[in-house]
Amino acid sequence: MRLWFCCLLLLPGLAAAEVYRWVDADGQVHFGQRPNAQGAERVEVKPQVVERDAATRERQARSERFYEARRQEQAQARSRSVERQTAHRQECSQLRQQLAQMPEGFRYYRSDADGQRSYYSDEEMDAARRQLRERVAQRCS
Repeated sequence: MRLWFCCLLLLPGLAAAEVYRWVDADGQVHFGQRPNAQGAERVEVKPQVVERDAATRERQARSERFYEARRQEQAQARSRSVERQTAHRQECSQLRQQLAQMPEGFRYYRSDADGQRSYYSDEEMDAARRQLRERVAQRCS
């Protein structure tokens, strides 16, 4: 933590670094961060401002629109994936619940058009249980 604090204290000093210029005896120009004994002069360095032409700005805007559209597509895909996973979990839960509600030995019936009860045979019940188990195995494994 102390190291970070020390680094933060030193950052303004690094940003305000000075540049010096001098000419040696051979006539060559040199630049450095420390003044030379040969009478170096301090040089003010200004940040370069880059102006972009209209075509460059248009390309950059097109790229931004493309990447924004891509981010939206990815967000929608994630949303659809979450919805599918939720629906799948609900379906599995319902199938397991139906299977649990069909215990062995109970009698189930269906009502016909006259309101009369028609009981499932043991074979029909076994087939229904087997179908539910197969669906659970296929969909929820």
